[in-house]
Amino acid sequence: MLSDFGIILLFILAAFAFIAVVLFVARMLRPDKPNIEKNSTYESGEEPVGNANVQFNIRFYIVALVFVLFDVELVFLFPWATVFGQERLIAETGGLWGWFALTEVFLFVAILALGLAYVWAKGYLDWVKPQPKIPSVETKVPAQLYQQVNERYKR
Repeated sequence: MLSDFGIILLFILAAFAFIAVVLFVARMLRPDKPNIEKNSTYESGEEPVGNANVQFNIRFYIVALVFVLFDVELVFLFPWATVFGQERLIAETGGLWGWFALTEVFLFVAILALGLAYVWAKGYLDWVKPQPKIPSVETKVPAQLYQQVNERYKR
């Protein structure tokens, strides 16, 4: 007789076995005909140009984090709206519940506005494109040799 944890373990093992079988069958059925076009890097339908090791602007991350922060906090307004609109609670408290909920949401939005003002004042929302820094390496190998190697492997 299996315990509840034993049944869960069996389900997990069965899931892994199912995934392994499906991947194995897919590998056996699919055609395997690599060519230059299939092995090339896909970059939004364009031919990739230059080196992939470029400096990525950190401001993308900062703007994304600020967006997620405020977006998630604004989602909390929806449950507040459903609770605030309950006439039964407002009637039972003599209107006190409505004023409490209204004060609470104004305080919440004020904290959000204060956070936005802080981010704005710190300059995190300013978008100034930094000048790219191209790394340079001192070497005794002539640049023409690098160009020849790149041309040979480009084909």
